[in-house]
Formats: sequence, C-alpha cells, structure tokens
Amino acid sequence: MSDRGADAVRWLEAREAAMLALLAVLVNIDPNSYEEAGADAVGARIGGFLAEHGVSVATIPIAGYGDALKAHVAGRGGANRPVVLMGHRDTVFPTGEAARRPFRVSNGRAYGPGVADMKAWLVMNAFRLAAFQRVGGAPSPLVGLFTSDEETASPACRPIIEETTSGARAVLNSEPGRPSGDVVTGRKGGVFMASTVHGKAVHSGADPAGGTSAIGELAHKTIALHAITDLERGTTVNVGLVSGGQSVNTVAPLATCEIDLRYVRPEDREAAMARIAAIVTEAMLPGTSAALTIRGEFLPLQDAASRALFEAYAGASVRYGATVSGAFTGGCADSGFTASVGCPTLRAVGPVGGRAHSPEEYREMESLVPRARALAVTIMGA
Repeated sequence: MSDRGADAVRWLEAREAAMLALLAVLVNIDPNSYEEAGADAVGARIGGFLAEHGVSVATIPIAGYGDALKAHVAGRGGANRPVVLMGHRDTVFPTGEAARRPFRVSNGRAYGPGVADMKAWLVMNAFRLAAFQRVGGAPSPLVGLFTSDEETASPACRPIIEETTSGARAVLNSEPGRPSGDVVTGRKGGVFMASTVHGKAVHSGADPAGGTSAIGELAHKTIALHAITDLERGTTVNVGLVSGGQSVNTVAPLATCEIDLRYVRPEDREAAMARIAAIVTEAMLPGTSAALTIRGEFLPLQDAASRALFEAYAGASVRYGATVSGAFTGGCADSGFTASVGCPTLRAVGPVGGRAHSPEEYREMESLVPRARALAVTIMGA
C-alpha cells in the first residue's frame, strides 16, 4: 500500500468517535422510503459532512422519494474508470420511529431504526470519501452514490444506479455485513407487486346473499399465493400488506394486498409469476375481479466476475486479523442492478449488524472502523 493509502487508513482509524457521533445524528432522523423530507434531511447531513471535507457533491432531484446524491473524489493514478461506493438512505420504519426508539448503545452494540440497514454505511462511506480526499485521491476516481428508494426496489433511482455503474471499475455496496462478519456474494431476485380485488357491496345483515366479499376473495387468493413457496428451490411468496372493506356491516366491495416474490434463478421467476398472475385473475368467488401491478423489481446477483473483488477484500481483512467468507442471502439489493450491467460488485461490506427491519436491529460497535479500513485497502487495489 502506498504512503497516501496508509495515511488514509490511519486517518480513518482515528475517527471512531466522530463516526459514532454522525451515526447517532442520522439514526435519529426518519427517512422512510415514502417520506421525501426525511430522506432529504439525511442527505443534507451527509452532503454537509462531505462538503466540509472538500468532497464535491451533486444533487439529482427526484420527486417523491428524496433526491439522490453523487459525490466525487478525483483519482491520482491516471485511471479514469471509477470505483463506486453505493448504498441507500431510506428505511422501512414509519415516521416517528426514531423518536420512539432513538439511537442508543448497550453492551457493545448500537441500536435504533436503520442503524445497520443502512445508516452505518452512510457514515462509513462518507468518512472513506473524506479520507481519500484528504490524501489527494485513490488510484482510481471514487464516486459515492447515495440513493433514496432502495427499500421499494429503487423505482426512481434504478436508472441513476445503472448509468453510474455501467463501465465502472468496481462497485462496493455497503449493505450491512452478516452477523458472522461475512460479505454477500449472491442474492435472490425479487418482485414487489400489488393487487386490487373488486367485489359487490350490500348490507351484511339485511342482504348477505346479495353481495360478494372482496376480502373473502383476497383471503382465498392469499392462501393460494403462499402455496407457491418452494423452500427447496429458494422461491418464496409473501402477502405482506392487506387492506379493504367499507364498514363492519357492509360486504366488502374492495380489498388490496401487496405481494413479495423472491427467487434464485430467472426461470423460477417466470414460473412463479405465471402462477401468481393466474391466481390473481381467476375468480374464486363468483362476481369478483382482480388486477395485478408490478411496483418494483430487483435482479438476482450471481456474477462470477466479482470473485477477484471478493478475494481482494478478504485479503485486506486478513491483513488486519479478520477472516471473511462469502454468503448467499434471500434479501434483495441494488447490487443486482450493478452486476446486470457487467460491473464487478461486492456487497454487504458495511459494518456488521443484524435483525434489520425489526425493533431489535443492531450494529456491532467494534466493526465500524475495521470494515472502513478493510474497504479502504480494497479501494487502493481495485
């Protein structure tokens, strides 16, 4: 590693308290995917930090989801293909969750909404960009891409992600590291869908036989949809949200649901989608009708081209006493988009954490600086 690279690593090693302070600020902001103000508030904090350290930041306006931020650190080795540090600012928690469960530290772990997925990444990559800016850049240019809608399958940011990473030297996606410390070398694909069911409303006491319940139809469909799940093949279908009805004494004229499909192989997607479409369109209760809409989609990640990138990261980790393996996960991420455009991609290289999307979500305190350091060394060789 060059003297400048060593200087960047040493600067990071001395910034644990500052990283923790910024993480606390970000965890105590609510950036729900559908709350533009919260996502932009987190973006403003990140943008302000980068600007203070001389890192140039461009804002890409996105209505409804929060703007995307693209930071840039010039390369100094003559290479013009960038290394992209990528991740998202949005979380799955409702507005008000940060006030109910503010940032706290207990027994070596940090807690709070989004502390692992993925506000610790925001901190880690912001500090990495600042470190390389201080020493005059990495061998290749660095781009920090901070998106705002990953938890909803990136309907607005996907084109920005694909444009930014197409032709890049490498993508380092800092979703949280597995509880074991492993990084992710394969992910499932996923499809987020919505279905609306129409029935016929009547008075449920005076004329119960004259109507048809959309809720009843949706109940039948939910059971059939869940039966598509095939754990052996890695295919799962989950109806995660339902709503409907007009009043307690009315046969429900309308019901809606949101459906999550996960799959491993492209052919499994096609087979599952055909079954989902058939279940949605077939009326199990006469007089009902339904439609299916795809809201967002993630691509699977199984690219062999990223093997060298993983080995470089694993080698950097071993250098500092940590053994890292590759793991497969059923979770989806933007890394599938970057691999699909042919860019070597390594994911889950963020700080170690677990129980994402739950009130017990945590981040291992001691992992923040070591993971930042290992990735900085990887960047030097990418």
